[in-house]
Amino acid sequence: MSIKSDLPQGTLDLLILKVVALRPLHGYAIAQRLQQVSRDVVQVPQGSLYPALHRLENRGCLAADWKETETGRDAKFYRLTRKGRAQLQTEAASWQRLTKAVGLILEMADGGAE
Repeated sequence: MSIKSDLPQGTLDLLILKVVALRPLHGYAIAQRLQQVSRDVVQVPQGSLYPALHRLENRGCLAADWKETETGRDAKFYRLTRKGRAQLQTEAASWQRLTKAVGLILEMADGGAE
């Protein structure tokens, strides 16, 4: 049974940057990859995905070219820019610090910190 999960604000940008860092992809393929790797937990609707892609492109983190997909239709393929790679590293480090801190809090024994 799969459970849909709402992503904390800003997390979608990080996930998109990570997926595109591996190879250029079009929007639908990005959404599919996120869903596949997360075992169906991360399901990004088009209404969230495409605004995020445009935002990242406008910020200079992604660049895009129109190419033909494997099905023969034209689509915008997104690739990571140098600025995007730096942003990915910064956001990933911040996410790691935050998840470690949340993990420490969740591991507290009942009755408070030890």
